[in-house]
Amino acid sequence: MVVRFWGVRGSIPAPKSPAVMQELLVDVLKEFTGTGAATADRIESFVRELPAWKGAGYGGETSCAEVESDAGRIIIDAGSGLRRLGERLMQGPHGKGQGEIHLFFTHFHWDHIVGLPFFAPIFVPGNRIHLYAVQSDLELCVRQVFKKPFFPVPFEQLLSKISFHRLDPRQPLELQGVKVTPYQLDHPDPCWGYRVEETSARGRRVYAHCVDNEATRISPLDLGEDALLYKNADLCFFDAQYTLQEFLEHMNWGHSAAPIGLEIALREGVKRILFAHHDPSASDRKIGDAERQTRDFLDAYRARAMKAGRPLAEIEWQFAHDGDEFKL
Repeated sequence: MVVRFWGVRGSIPAPKSPAVMQELLVDVLKEFTGTGAATADRIESFVRELPAWKGAGYGGETSCAEVESDAGRIIIDAGSGLRRLGERLMQGPHGKGQGEIHLFFTHFHWDHIVGLPFFAPIFVPGNRIHLYAVQSDLELCVRQVFKKPFFPVPFEQLLSKISFHRLDPRQPLELQGVKVTPYQLDHPDPCWGYRVEETSARGRRVYAHCVDNEATRISPLDLGEDALLYKNADLCFFDAQYTLQEFLEHMNWGHSAAPIGLEIALREGVKRILFAHHDPSASDRKIGDAERQTRDFLDAYRARAMKAGRPLAEIEWQFAHDGDEFKL
């Protein structure tokens, strides 16, 4: 199973302005000056070794994840990152009207649907587009996106064949060799995460998609059945829009912080957790600071656990970037 992230920003797309890009370029060139002769290899090595906040950054596209297995692919969320995924798919069968898409929605806030009208395969005759959600108003919400004056092409003029599928909460759907199960997240408007499982002779692989999620329910008792969303996941995509301090200032906004995700992940046996849904107003430097704070938190949390005689399991973690790809 391969999981690719085409958008990891939250709330609204957040591209860097030309002024910010120029300032970043000046800072990097100043840092490079005086390190010796500027050969192509040295320049490339220098740039690759820069911390994310100082180099390429974390990205500005909103939520879109692609999960590809041996049997096919599913997509979760139609944020602005969906446009670039569509461009890539158009290079294959989808560009010839011979493709099939399975797209799952967590919910219908703008940052999770804004890419849908710019998803090229949906305009190609012959393509089959399957849309899934737990929410009963799935079709209504999608049709609203393709309505004037918000978008010039009405839903009725889309040339692909579009089907809507209502999902049952916490009930698995077998699809293209994987099992997809929706679990409820903690969000002011109804929002559902997805557990994607593939089982083969080589073993079981699990991806857990957990944004938008404030994680107000943390204990197994409070989570109930929804704790299964995280259980022994190989990769968990977790909402960390805020630092802990910001989290306390934004109660009931539907977004969480990395230390909360770490606590859940360590208890539920998650192997790797990826923190995402970065605040659109957060600079790359600020996200880098949150990454450092998370490292300090985990070190202290691990030390306390060791002192109490309950050593913690190892866990891989990082803050997400547009374009991240993981092979499970």
